Amino acid sequence: MAASDNKGRAPDAQGLAAAARAALGETGGGKRGLPPIHLWNPPFCGDIDMEIRRDGSWHYMKSPIGRAPLVRLFSTILLRDKDDAYYLVTPVEKVRIKVVDAPFLVVAAEFEGEGEAQVIRFRTNVEDEFTLDADHPLRVEIDAATGEPSPYVRVRDRLDALINRAVFYELVNAAVERAAAGDLGVWSAGRFWSLGRLDGTAAGDAP
Repeated sequence: MAASDNKGRAPDAQGLAAAARAALGETGGGKRGLPPIHLWNPPFCGDIDMEIRRDGSWHYMKSPIGRAPLVRLFSTILLRDKDDAYYLVTPVEKVRIKVVDAPFLVVAAEFEGEGEAQVIRFRTNVEDEFTLDADHPLRVEIDAATGEPSPYVRVRDRLDALINRAVFYELVNAAVERAAAGDLGVWSAGRFWSLGRLDGTAAGDAP
């Protein structure tokens, strides 16, 4: 059961959305409609029954949130705090939500250039767009039991996106072998990003 804030009202999605819209209106939203949540220090108001599932879908009270603009709005006030828990933050309240895996999902990629001059740009399910680079690094985790890879990329502020299967296949198809390290990867923004070793294990990017 969700805890109540200091006004005796349990946090709810409607109130969060209203507060987020008001904050965006006051601040102008910043780049790509991102409010300055790092400047806010609201009280913690408990847990809310909201969950982001591995496929990137958002659910509230066990029902999917079908309105893309509302999901996008919530995504702009998402915070991964020092305790590694996820919160929705407005100027007046901070509530904890559940994230099954990564909060975002990469759904598209664009490739420009060739070889070491190649640049790869990603787009997420909530319309964030960014380049695979030092500020948005890629990593691949290998499931010890199944051997299945799970590729992730940093979107912003400790928030990651899982790269969906179709986009990961695009990366694999564009991959080149780094013979010295025995792994496959892609070039973007002047760096080699490993997708895994030829023996199927994970590998880091080039130093």
